[in-house]
Amino acid sequence: MSKYNSNSKENSADVFPKHGPLDENGREILLSVKNIDITFGKKENEVKAVQNVSFDIYKGETFSLVGESGSGKTTVGRAVIRVNPLAGGEILYKGVRISGKISHALDRKVIRNIQMVFQDPAASLNDRATVDYIISEGLYNFHLYKSKADRQQKVEKMINEVGLLPEHLTRYPHEFSGGQRQRIGIARAMVMEPELVVADEPISALDVSIRAQVLNLMKKFQREKEITYLFIAHDLSVVRFISDRIGVIYKGKIVEIAESEELFNFPLHPYTHSLISAIPIPDPKLEKNKVLYTYDPSIHDYSQEEPELVNIGHDHFVYGSKKEIEQYKAIRDKNEPVKSITINFSGSDHMHDTHGAQEMTASEDEIQLPPVHDTGSFLYKLLSFFLPILGLIAAFVFRRINYIRNYTACKKGAIAGLITLGVIVVIFLLLILLAVV
Repeated sequence: MSKYNSNSKENSADVFPKHGPLDENGREILLSVKNIDITFGKKENEVKAVQNVSFDIYKGETFSLVGESGSGKTTVGRAVIRVNPLAGGEILYKGVRISGKISHALDRKVIRNIQMVFQDPAASLNDRATVDYIISEGLYNFHLYKSKADRQQKVEKMINEVGLLPEHLTRYPHEFSGGQRQRIGIARAMVMEPELVVADEPISALDVSIRAQVLNLMKKFQREKEITYLFIAHDLSVVRFISDRIGVIYKGKIVEIAESEELFNFPLHPYTHSLISAIPIPDPKLEKNKVLYTYDPSIHDYSQEEPELVNIGHDHFVYGSKKEIEQYKAIRDKNEPVKSITINFSGSDHMHDTHGAQEMTASEDEIQLPPVHDTGSFLYKLLSFFLPILGLIAAFVFRRINYIRNYTACKKGAIAGLITLGVIVVIFLLLILLAVV
């Protein structure tokens, strides 16, 4: 039986304790979502958007909630900040119930301790307010400053920490780019010094080049201020490298929860398998021949018994019937990574059997998801520029192991270095020729 299905007595208070309860491994539980249901509409028009969702978030971690559009991710996030009311279940913060009817004093403490960064940076900011007022609004409402100078100092410090300038404070949101507006949204949340931040797809509306900057900014705040994140997203290639643990949600139900690498190495539920197989491979030829795994919910037979979210070991929770759980546990006990990506080489250079298609799994052909260290760092360009021969060798090596970004950086740096070296040699020869003449 999963710990997520355990019942707990209603725990209400007007203040939060200094620390939350500890789990069996001694980890502090900051937020606990217990068997929550969320519905919209009434009577015959009622729609159950979230059904029996449970998970814990530990202090200082990034817990990501992933799933396709309409799966209920944002609905859960809005329930945590008390925007969406619950039809059932409860949400505890540091062991204190924050869902349902609570006192005004506790409601203010929830707002003070739990902030949200929204998906659309344009729609979440008031276009008629200056950046100074937008960031200061929480400080005004909770009077978190001693004087006007103290408030101004806090706002200027925060605007600097998110990579903007003090002169930006007098401007309006429409004068900024999408990435800058999202930085303002992050500053508005962080100036409150929250313990938990619900980040609702904070990078999905941004350009690819800006996404890494915003993610790095959020990780910086996590390191410096010990902030805990509930990170809502649908892009697993991003989620993998920023999350400590991941929860997968499908049509309002949690189907799998595990640590980041555990989930990617052992995607046991078929829906998780389908999400991972949809991650693009940074190689056009391989991506073209990739076999996309599509999840079919009809493969489950829940007519005889109700499925449950069960811990199969390794802190890995999977949703299924008893028979399915036994199968998942048997797969995990083998301790052999599950092959979630298949490349179908048909009529290509890799094909030796002309009578049919040849299937090769990711591990068999050394095909991987985008590597962690394939960053295309400027350092590779710089070193290749000054050492072009070594740069070309490095580019060749990176190309062989499918580190495409590093390969491109080394190649560009080496070519630029060789051209520069060639120009210097030509100028030097011309100078010698002029000196002789």
